[in-house]
Amino acid sequence: MDIRSGHTGLEQDIAAVFTDTFTASEGPDEGRAVGTLAADLMKTTPPEDLHVFTAHNGDGITACVMLSRLTYPEDTRTVFILSPVAVRPEHQKTGIGTKLITHGLDTLRRNGTDYVTTYGDPDYYIRTGFQQITTDFAAPPLPLSQPIGWLGQSLTGSGDPLAGPSRCVPALNRPELW
Repeated sequence: MDIRSGHTGLEQDIAAVFTDTFTASEGPDEGRAVGTLAADLMKTTPPEDLHVFTAHNGDGITACVMLSRLTYPEDTRTVFILSPVAVRPEHQKTGIGTKLITHGLDTLRRNGTDYVTTYGDPDYYIRTGFQQITTDFAAPPLPLSQPIGWLGQSLTGSGDPLAGPSRCVPALNRPELW
């Protein structure tokens, strides 16, 4: 497995990973929605606000994770949100998703990111160090439909709550995603 950073020149292939993966697990509407989200993140998010990591093998891209900036104007810490994440169905349950997330978190840690959130299945993300957090600890940018899925991880060891409200990048600023 070869892990790469960046998305330039891979935009269509990356969007296809998300479309195909979510179509297989959640149906064609969800597949289109998540594929469109991934494409929008790559098109509209400034490079300093988006990290894209892909896993490759002889079959092309097998998995992808995206981390985009989450801004807390009342807090000086650098925060990102891990979303979306996809592992092609034929490569699931091989550890590739965990390795890719860990690689992304390690890269952000080295680059000075203080905290990372995600919104998803706690049983999956706990494997990479995420813990359930409350909306009082870290305010999400929009109301959560499933608060149990709001997770966070300090990359610096600080256990302090994030101050104030938050803002996400425009591609994630859609209520139906939360």
